[in-house]
Amino acid sequence: MKKHQVTIIDIAKALNISKSTVSRALTGHPNVQPHTRERILEMADAMEYEKNMFSVSLIKRASKTLGIIVPEFSRSFFPQVIIGAQQRAKEAGYNLIISQSDESYETEVANTKVMLSHQVDGVLISMTKETNNYEHFKTFQRKGIPIVFFNRICDEMIVPKVIVDDYEGACSAVEHLIKQGKKRIAHLSGPETLSICKQRKAGYLNTLKKYGIPVNDDLIIHYDLSINKVKIYINYFLNLNPRPDAIFAINDPTAIEAIQLIKEAGLKIPQDIAIVGFSNDFASSLVEPSLTTVEQPIAEIGRVATQLLLDQLDREVADWKAQTVMLKTNLIVRNSS
Repeated sequence: MKKHQVTIIDIAKALNISKSTVSRALTGHPNVQPHTRERILEMADAMEYEKNMFSVSLIKRASKTLGIIVPEFSRSFFPQVIIGAQQRAKEAGYNLIISQSDESYETEVANTKVMLSHQVDGVLISMTKETNNYEHFKTFQRKGIPIVFFNRICDEMIVPKVIVDDYEGACSAVEHLIKQGKKRIAHLSGPETLSICKQRKAGYLNTLKKYGIPVNDDLIIHYDLSINKVKIYINYFLNLNPRPDAIFAINDPTAIEAIQLIKEAGLKIPQDIAIVGFSNDFASSLVEPSLTTVEQPIAEIGRVATQLLLDQLDREVADWKAQTVMLKTNLIVRNSS
């Protein structure tokens, strides 16, 4: 049998008072006597009453709900960002609706429609690798709903963004490899459409030039971030003559997969080939050998992005500021280099 959902009418009947008084007490209206409010709250608790947040949102013109759209859950990066975002949202009295796009543009568009149907007050967004049309994001702007991009950002839209210093992070990674005596450093990068890939590649290229190492296009590969394809590109590198003596990977999952494949090929890491990743995923310290990586302040990305969203909610639309916050990275040297 379906359980009856307790409403303000049930509470009003139980206490023999008006439903408008119950409503005012439950929404914190000041025009309710303290002893009456106490009676109402006690009865609501006893009857296991739950607020209809949609109805409250119609009254207050705010749902007290934020949305976050991420491209995938296959690695620890985005779940950790969500943890940071959820912590800050909770502190501010907001709930967080979470959706992931599975690296699909069509699913991402559908996710934005879900956010709109739930009447979220604002949205945090990290795009899929396929996204190159931004109309579904611009819908939020047209409706006066603030958005903040993080990690994978849209350069075309003038809105707040949270990024890390991908360029300097890549510079530190490649410089470290060069100082270990490596001279044929390969770069396994991601989609050229993503700004993080562009910045990390730029850091790689400029650091090679800084140390007088010629850029070799044979040592640079872009791929679609599908981990099952890493084997193809690692085998390509291993079959070069001479082969690379180091690999700078776009992220830790790519680097960890490379470590396994290079070990299977009978080569020693870092003696034959050194490996450096990017992000400091949970598994990077557990793989053997442990992975040298560029650490990002992952949870902080979520907290800062949420704060930028809250800042906009406190202002009129005309006063919104398209601030870009860049967080620092830190090279963590482990056994893979």
